Parts: sequence; structure tokens; C-alpha cells
Amino acid sequence: MAAIGFDSGKYIEEQSKYILERVNSNETERLYLEFGGKLVHDKHAARVLPGFDENAKINLLRRLKDQAEIIICVYAGDITTNKTRQDFGITYDLEVLRLMDVFANYDLSINSIVVTRYEGQPSVNMFINKLNRRGIKTYTHSFTKGYPTDVDLIVSDEGYGANPYIEVTKHLVVVTGPGGGSGKMATSLSQLYHDYKRGVKASYAKFETFPIWNLPLKHPVNIAYETATVDLKDVSMIDPFHLEAYGVKAVNYNRDIEAFPIVKRIIEKITRKEPPYKSPTDMGVNRAGFGITNDEEVQYAARQEIIRRYVIARCNYKKGKIDEDALNRSKVLMDDVGLTVEDRLVVRPAREYAEFKRNCDKSYENVVVMAIEMPDSTFITGRSSSQMVAAAAAILNAVKKLSGISDDIHMISPNILSTLQSLKKNVLNQDHCSLNCEEVLSALSISAATNPSAHAAIGNLAKLKGCRAHCTAILSDKDENTLSALGIDVTCDPEYVTTNLYFG
Repeated sequence: MAAIGFDSGKYIEEQSKYILERVNSNETERLYLEFGGKLVHDKHAARVLPGFDENAKINLLRRLKDQAEIIICVYAGDITTNKTRQDFGITYDLEVLRLMDVFANYDLSINSIVVTRYEGQPSVNMFINKLNRRGIKTYTHSFTKGYPTDVDLIVSDEGYGANPYIEVTKHLVVVTGPGGGSGKMATSLSQLYHDYKRGVKASYAKFETFPIWNLPLKHPVNIAYETATVDLKDVSMIDPFHLEAYGVKAVNYNRDIEAFPIVKRIIEKITRKEPPYKSPTDMGVNRAGFGITNDEEVQYAARQEIIRRYVIARCNYKKGKIDEDALNRSKVLMDDVGLTVEDRLVVRPAREYAEFKRNCDKSYENVVVMAIEMPDSTFITGRSSSQMVAAAAAILNAVKKLSGISDDIHMISPNILSTLQSLKKNVLNQDHCSLNCEEVLSALSISAATNPSAHAAIGNLAKLKGCRAHCTAILSDKDENTLSALGIDVTCDPEYVTTNLYFG
């Protein structure tokens, strides 16, 4: 378990200060602030910067809520391909709805949803209809004519002018989305074009977290960013424009560096003056590096994330979610820092126990094992059985240890477990009757009413948050979501439990 290496409070203060400087500049009446990365529940940042508040960005916005409104962008192609947000296991269209609920809970003003690079796809139309029928203001932006080479066409009524103007009223307009490639920059620049036509002096900036510009190029945190975006083919690089302008090495990523000359020309064409930015790094508000308080702990956490991303990439490749190039890129990044899968310490105990059971008895040939690294750095395992899946067994064994409960004590009556299995088989007509994590936790909660051991275990479940786990087979979506809800950072070997083609 990583020690604290990041001061989230200092980070929020730094970011707030630099955002307000741009909002309150005499040169602008409105700032379009593109948010890179996750605006809420930024679990990647929390993993690689131990101590980072995963909701730091939205807490910062809450400070500015009287001045800010939010536009959420989603790329139409991500809806048609059912692209999934890894941390929550939900598709990007559902992530948009979840984001709206989160923003509403924080009392932040949501302006609208923008579907970018829209081509009239039927599945996208269904999503738009769903939003419209809930009274949610929705816009569609098509691919920008002339992009990226013909600036005169881009900055014209046929280019950005072809997009409908999003009616905004606040001084700070936050442009965010469920992930990279959502069309946030294009939406921001389109708005910039329309505002200047209306006589409003607007400006553009980026709220960035990764890569961290003032860390070394090969710092594990910056490499971990690359592993998180292998599907987008992002590569961290020294910003040549920043180096030329200031003589200072700054880290940025290939898409921003490649786009900077054209973005600079677009802004110049729109505003009819020299842009204030000499480099893509200048465009960003990125103060994360100043929040690091213990670089050694941060490097360790980032290395663990590099391994984690590779292990996840292997499973995603098996599921057909990424191509071989992305998988190989993830492997190369892990090899470059001299790591192996088993440097994620929880992997070996899971594999070794599974192998031990198989060698003991042929009836365990298809046994699945999950190991959990406990807060005291010891390991607890659980194996699959006819009663429950490996993940459920591991959770029960882990909370037994946390509660000081002996292994031979039943926290859940065997009668309750058999009754649940009978329900699944004989009433719900399910083929797989082993209880999943959610079902076992529900049984544990029911047992807590009469069983002191179960009551103690329920009270200690929250202590599993932040623990790492590894399973020797691919988890079901339900179990993966339950473990995520518990805050357990889980990975799997790229093997299916059965040879069945349908894996729910």
C-alpha cells in the first residue's frame, strides 16, 4: 500500500490561482477551459499520485461555480463502438449521464451535451433522443471542413460556422468529456469563432494533469500516462516550442505538440491578433508537479500503474477491445522501466495458490483464485467453489482477517447460501449458480442482523478500499463493478473461467 506522496490541498490552491488569473485577464471576457482527463473520480491520478483526491478537480470547480458552466462533449464514434470507461465498466454514453448526475450533486451548472463528429448514426440518434426526452439540451457538431490544414476554411461559416452556437452566459465555460478524443478542443475553438463574430472577446486554455510538464520525460508518472492512453497512441515528448521560446525542457504529448501550430494559427485567425501562447505547454494550466511531496512514493505508485495497465491491456485484447499494436505498446512501456507482471506483488500469491490446488487434486483443474494484498502488506486468497466465485471468497477471507475472526467460523449460514443458489437455479433459471460478489455481500449483510461475526465483518469492509487484488481468470462485469465499488484495485490474468462463448 503506497504512502502519501502528494498534497492535494496545495494542488487545488495552485490550480485555482492560475485559472483565476486567466479568467480575470483584461484580455478576455470569457474563458473556454478544456478539461483533460477525468473531471470527477480521477482514479488514475489517485493511483499514480498517492494522496491525490480523485475529486480534486470538481472540488476546485465548486469554488468557481458562480462563474462557471459546463459543456460535456462525447465523440459519436465512441457511442457506436460502445467504448468503455475502464474504472467503472460503463460505456461512454452512460458515463455522460453519470457525469451529469455528479455535476448536479455538486450544484454545478450544466449547459448542454455536444455530440462531436456526428454522422447521423442510428445508435447515436437513439442517445440524442434519450437526452432530448429528458429535457437535456443537446447539440451535434459534424467534422470540421478543412481541418487540419486549410485554416481559411476552418475559420469560416463553412467550417466552425457550420456548427450551431452553444448559448453560454458565464465567464468560465468548462468543456469536458468522458475521455480523450471527445472533441473538446474543436468544440472550444468553434465557440471561440462564434463569440468573436458576436463581438465577445473569448480565450482558450487547457486544464491538464498528465503528462506533468515539469517532471522528467521518462519519469514513471509520465510513462504511466502513456500506458493509460495506448489506444489513443499518445506519446510523451519534450515540447520543442517551449524549449525554443524559453530554453526550458517541458513535457507534453504528441497530439498537442502536433496540433499546436495549427491551433495557434486558428486562434490568430479568429482573434486577429498574436495568441498569448508560445507553446502547447503555455496553453495548459498544469500545476500537479508542484503537489508532489514524496517523489519516491510517487514513482513506486506509478510503476505499479504501468504494470496494472499492461495486465488490463492483455484482458482487453482477449475481449477484442483493443488491437495488437496497443497491447504491444503497453508491453514495451512496461519493459522500458524494467518491470514484469509479477512486480505487482499480489499476482504471484494468486497464481501460486491456484497451481498448488491443481497439483493437489485433479478436481481443482479449473479452480480460479483471487489474492488480495491487505493493508498490512500480507496476502489473503480465496478460491472458486460450487458455492461462490473466487472474488467473493477472497473478500470474505479478507474481512475475516480484518475482524479477527477465525477461519472455522461461519459468517453466513450455509442454509442462506444454498437457498440463494436454489433461487438462482430453480426460479431464475440461471446456468451458473455460484454466488457472485454482490450476492455474497447481500447475504453477509442479512446475516449481520443476527450474527455478531457478520456484523463485525460488514463494519470492516471499508478497510479494503485501496487494496490491490489479482484474479487468475477474467472476472464477470458484475464482480468487477462490485470490487470497483469497494475501492479494490483488481487485475486479472487473460483467461476465461469456461469455454462458453457468452461470458456475462
